[in-house]
Amino acid sequence: MAPAIRIIPCLDVLDGRVVKGVNFTNLKDAGDPVELARAYDAAGADEITFLDISASAEGRGTTREVVKRTAEEVFVPLTVGGGVRSIDDVAELLACGADKISINTAAIARPELISEIAQRFGSQVITLSLDARACADQPSGYEVTTHGGRKSAGLDAIAWATQAADRGVGEILLNSMDADGTRAGFDLDMLAAVRDAVNLPLIASGGAGSVEHCVAAARAGANAILAASVFHYGTLSIADVKAGLADAGFEVRS
Repeated sequence: MAPAIRIIPCLDVLDGRVVKGVNFTNLKDAGDPVELARAYDAAGADEITFLDISASAEGRGTTREVVKRTAEEVFVPLTVGGGVRSIDDVAELLACGADKISINTAAIARPELISEIAQRFGSQVITLSLDARACADQPSGYEVTTHGGRKSAGLDAIAWATQAADRGVGEILLNSMDADGTRAGFDLDMLAAVRDAVNLPLIASGGAGSVEHCVAAARAGANAILAASVFHYGTLSIADVKAGLADAGFEVRS
């Protein structure tokens, strides 16, 4: 039997508050991260992802105190990202209660960091956050971006996913920057392309607007569904998504 599809609320944190916008712009306040994490834990989330969305752009580390308070309130795995640049950063976040670390910008700048983290802490600790968008200049048709989608990394998204897998990441969080916050559906073609290229757990992100979108992502090869605004503002509940996936024949965790 295939592993259960995981449902993962995402807390995009800016200045200690959860925010959400469209394509990482026009950000609106969505609440306190600790309170939201507690509510999602109680509502049946399989994991929670905490992303400090301005840490890399501002050249600083993830807000440790908020991570620590969040970790104290939840009993499901917590993935933390934003501003992770070194082995020491990983060690500090794990000490604050994170179960997994999401890396993006620093790994692109120095891919060896992936191998170093995997060797010290194990691949299960590393989630590659791959922020990708359509780009006709890349062989696959998709390019990698950094700094919340504000900068092009000049890398082909599929080639980067493959390299990161070879270096030891444990899973890939694939975020469509074109679809992010639009609620128009996941980029299924991009999901399928990464699914064909790597044999790792794949988290679909960017574009969730309905239960049907989540089912379509699972059919395209996603092992987990990550969403933010539809959960924050009550458009969908975790129970809604799990029920829809179960009705479509996918295993979900009760």
